Amino acid sequence: MTHSPYLPNTDADRKAMLAEMGLGSMEDLFADIPAEVRFKGSMKLPPALSEPELVRHMKELAGMNADAGSWVVFLGGGSYDHFIPSVVGHVVGRSEFYTAYTPYQPEVSQGVLQSIYEYQTLICRLTDMEVSNASMYDGASAMAEAALIACAATRRARIVVPMTVHPEYRETVRTYARGPAIEIVEVPYDSKTGQADLGALEKTVDDATAAVLLAHPNFFGCLENPDEVSRIAHDKGALFVVAVDPISLGLLKPPGAYGADIALGEGQPLGNPMSFGGPYLGFLATSEKLVRRMPGRIAGATVDLDGDRGFVLTLQTREQHIRREKATSNICSNEALNALAAAVYLTTMGKEGLVEVARLCLEKTAYARDQIWKVPGYSVPFSAPVFKEFAVRGPGSLKEVNARLAGRKMLVGPGLGTAYPELNGCFLVATTEKRTKAEIDGLAAGLGGRA
Repeated sequence: MTHSPYLPNTDADRKAMLAEMGLGSMEDLFADIPAEVRFKGSMKLPPALSEPELVRHMKELAGMNADAGSWVVFLGGGSYDHFIPSVVGHVVGRSEFYTAYTPYQPEVSQGVLQSIYEYQTLICRLTDMEVSNASMYDGASAMAEAALIACAATRRARIVVPMTVHPEYRETVRTYARGPAIEIVEVPYDSKTGQADLGALEKTVDDATAAVLLAHPNFFGCLENPDEVSRIAHDKGALFVVAVDPISLGLLKPPGAYGADIALGEGQPLGNPMSFGGPYLGFLATSEKLVRRMPGRIAGATVDLDGDRGFVLTLQTREQHIRREKATSNICSNEALNALAAAVYLTTMGKEGLVEVARLCLEKTAYARDQIWKVPGYSVPFSAPVFKEFAVRGPGSLKEVNARLAGRKMLVGPGLGTAYPELNGCFLVATTEKRTKAEIDGLAAGLGGRA
């Protein structure tokens, strides 16, 4: 067997290390493990391979996997196959960025601080909000943190959320609410439109409500009525929290334009790959009056003694920076690399580019919806306008649908029956700017069982 760099220790190396520890053998090293729980016998492994043989074998195994590069992905539900300009990878791949962690000594971390500052500025311009933090774990945790902000700001302990909000977002909010004993009240959706039931919402929101949480577009891809929800929340002195698809803001009114107190969302569509579900980033922006209740960090711009521009951590509310009992959150990981990708993406695309991406998503989704509606056995259960994805009701299970599409190397989903039993047999179809007319026609043909 040839020398293998991943097994660098020779017998002499191991003997020297054991001697340093005062042990005579490998058995002595594991003496504390009871004999009855130790594995006995030989492991059934294939013969050893040389490094080139092993690399070839692993590539063959990897080639058996399906991925977004070799399949046509119509998957939605929070993770989307968007085009990522190559410049994003070139910038975030620089070692100065991908090895950087939280700037505990800001004065020597000017590059990272500037990238965070630029990201915050772009998020504020995108959402028409006044302040943004330096990103969250993901969209779900951003919504949960927003609920905590609302309860602290209003000194109320009741959160109202329509069931059109992503079920995993709602689950995360419930998890965060368990410790401080915050009441979570869910409001049904209109089964015809796929939107939040505004009548039920208005009856549910009361003087004890800290915030109303909304998703626009919602989990079904349907556009809500954020102006009306904003009114309902503010009439009772509650905060209005809205989760948005950042790409949709190329066409839709930004949250600041309809009175949102907190805007948040999943930043994955902004230059971050689907990547098996992570790591992602959540963006969070608020009105200035809530700035001191924001979790995480906020980078700011200033000038030094010589009048040169510099960057600082304006607010450091993480428990690593200040006393735990005074912290607004315990966000420990640094999502700055994902935030940098979002900043590079937004800068590269610019205003016109983002509008064009949003327009393509809207038009291609409308075309896909129309084509699938024509397939016998399939229907669209909701009538509300949609942006990038929509619900489809099919004649079989999602597993059967994707098995039918496998020959075309296509995927749809997720299924809706798990979170919404009344929608059993329904699934989501997401159509981004990357999908072509031929691919959409192929999807419709595949659903209909045509070759």
